[in-house]
Amino acid sequence: MTSTTYVDQRDDGGYWIKDTRVSLDSVVYRFIEGLSPKSIQADCFPTLTLEQVYSAITCYLHNRAAVDAYLQQTDAEYEQFRKRVRAEYPQAHRRLDRILQDAPALRS
Repeated sequence: MTSTTYVDQRDDGGYWIKDTRVSLDSVVYRFIEGLSPKSIQADCFPTLTLEQVYSAITCYLHNRAAVDAYLQQTDAEYEQFRKRVRAEYPQAHRRLDRILQDAPALRS
């Protein structure tokens, strides 16, 4: 992937907005969902500058195939992790599932 001024690949293999704790994934997913750069900055990541958000989106668009492949890989890894944790802690997950199932009723 082509490096940019605002996006860095860290030792863990992940892509991050330089000098922040915001992942490129986070910005890209909001962009894919249809949020404007200004909304991404103001509503989701107010610690970022608008310039950082635009740079992250530009990085994504310039390296779309590589970033999409990276996102697919991390999604698959997360799904494997979720299944493993669910199998290792079934009681906790049953409790969590009940809480989440009852959550809409609590909001009424």
